[in-house]
Amino acid sequence: MTQPPTPGFSYTRDQFLQIVDDALALARRLGASDVAVEVSEGIGLSVSVRKGEVENVERNRDKSLGVTVYLGQRRGNASTSDFSPAALEQTVRAAYDIARFTAEDPAAGLPDAQDLATPEQAAMDLDLFHPWAIDAAAASEIARRCEAAALATDRRITNSEGAGVSAQQSHFFAGNTRGFRGGYASSRHSLSVAPIAGRGDAMQRDYWYSSMRCPDDLAAPEAVGRYAAERALSRLGARKVPTRDVPVLFEAPLAAGLLGAYVQATSGGALYRKSSFLLDSLGMAVLAPHLDVDEDPHLRRGKGSAPFDDEGVATRRRRVVDGGVVQGYFLSSYSARKLGMRTTGHAGGSQNLTLTSRLTQPGDDLDAMLRKLHRGLFVIELIGQGVNYVTGDYSRGAAGFWVEGGRIVHPVQEVTVAGNLRDMLKGIVAVGADAYTVGSKTTGSVLVERMTVAGI
Repeated sequence: MTQPPTPGFSYTRDQFLQIVDDALALARRLGASDVAVEVSEGIGLSVSVRKGEVENVERNRDKSLGVTVYLGQRRGNASTSDFSPAALEQTVRAAYDIARFTAEDPAAGLPDAQDLATPEQAAMDLDLFHPWAIDAAAASEIARRCEAAALATDRRITNSEGAGVSAQQSHFFAGNTRGFRGGYASSRHSLSVAPIAGRGDAMQRDYWYSSMRCPDDLAAPEAVGRYAAERALSRLGARKVPTRDVPVLFEAPLAAGLLGAYVQATSGGALYRKSSFLLDSLGMAVLAPHLDVDEDPHLRRGKGSAPFDDEGVATRRRRVVDGGVVQGYFLSSYSARKLGMRTTGHAGGSQNLTLTSRLTQPGDDLDAMLRKLHRGLFVIELIGQGVNYVTGDYSRGAAGFWVEGGRIVHPVQEVTVAGNLRDMLKGIVAVGADAYTVGSKTTGSVLVERMTVAGI
């Protein structure tokens, strides 16, 4: 490729390839036993509007070169945003010097050659790059339409924290001395709004957004605005409820957080540091027996899609959890060596996870899930970070709705939902067909059999 992936970029793939090769050669001449290099560039536009007026217009343009040098099992890393030959040499020397004075680490080193993506695997086209040719004026107009739709939904929508539009794109190229070469361009665009309903102490705020690789896939600004307003309106008149143990239904966007907690607990860093409540869980039943978790890093336009991980290791589709039983961890080369295992291609995290239940029926929409909840709390907002991944203890501030007889009775605020993740994961009794994707995780609403709701 001799032209930039888009006129917005300053560097071509060929230029990136040359920088990578030059850095590898410099490090080799200094005496490095192994080297990894990555060079990247990103550009973007972010616009925010509040009450019809433009508040901020931000343009970002950044670039980075990272060099990791190995002297046996000693490792050094240095980076720069200057791509000049002099800066390149200085950065390589800095990484080399750091490695010289770093203690040996038996787990340090590049991935084994057989785990690296082949040229064919690295060149896999996952349809991740859809640049948005939008200027500040057009982005501001979209944000205005979104906020205006929210404000026009109901006279009780009295204010707004604003609406925003973001268009981001980047590309990178990486290589190492074990033969890996690969890189690609990607994009991520979003639209969001946060309206306020009511007045004084009775005010309630909510928000909604749409985030996609391709701008054509974004939800209509008016639809985002109206839905955000309806969410804020639904929370008017919220109150506390008495403390009790009841079933809890997590709205689909929040349920993705439970899947994220599982990933955190079965990731290499937590496992080798013994800071996870799911230590030695491989082959063990840790979720309810009707649950499966699948991973597809090759999903076209997926937000977590990648032909290879941050180390150049080939990614693969797999079933992570089968019938509640753990089939595999999330390991980088380093964490795998610390555990005496083999990398799973997860330097950089999980890739397009989907939680499903074998009990879910096509008609299990949110109304059906509320009927399954019958009596308990439907949670639509979580506050704070009260999760202890060592013990699994879980305690978060929450807001949502109290449900009786399978129907919403009134909104709820200023309560805490508490339990232990080990019990919560095994206590998932249903997953809705109302699947929603947050980041790289997809799940429907999740019903947990019993948690403590602390209120009055």
